[in-house]
Amino acid sequence: MQGYKNVERVKPSGLELVDRLVGVQRVTKVTKGGRAFGFSAIVVVGDGNGVVGHGLGKSKDVSSAIAKAIEDAKKNLVRIPIIGGTLPHEQKGKFGGANVFIKPASPGTGVIAGGAVRAVLESVGVHDVLSKSQGSSNPHNAVKATFNALLQLRNAVSIAKQRGISLEKVFNG
Repeated sequence: MQGYKNVERVKPSGLELVDRLVGVQRVTKVTKGGRAFGFSAIVVVGDGNGVVGHGLGKSKDVSSAIAKAIEDAKKNLVRIPIIGGTLPHEQKGKFGGANVFIKPASPGTGVIAGGAVRAVLESVGVHDVLSKSQGSSNPHNAVKATFNALLQLRNAVSIAKQRGISLEKVFNG
């Protein structure tokens, strides 16, 4: 989450966080004694009200990899601006080979997103959004690209504060 302006970090205490498992991969380390199998899990946690985080956990068995991922995700919680169940504006995000485009939608549209992007947007608490994922469908990169887009979102109040002008002047010029 480094390198972003206006990112509000959130403490996990006092929040009712719901975790969503995005993906579990079996990974193999080849040694002279044969193959050693392990698991890597990526998880997204959120309160459904603008607070979200993602984490990666690795272990020899699936359940402890997921538990580690949840703990990691709780350390990386951020607040995302949501206006009326949707996003304040459209935004592109990129990470590695994954490109994600998210766009606000009118009420009743639902979450039009697939796979890893859907898990992140539902955890944030967005109810109406259009999205397009291009390039790599790797869940790790798709989650990070979605976070990249979400962390660039700004609402009118923060823009007015940053520019040192009134809220009316932001909209009326």
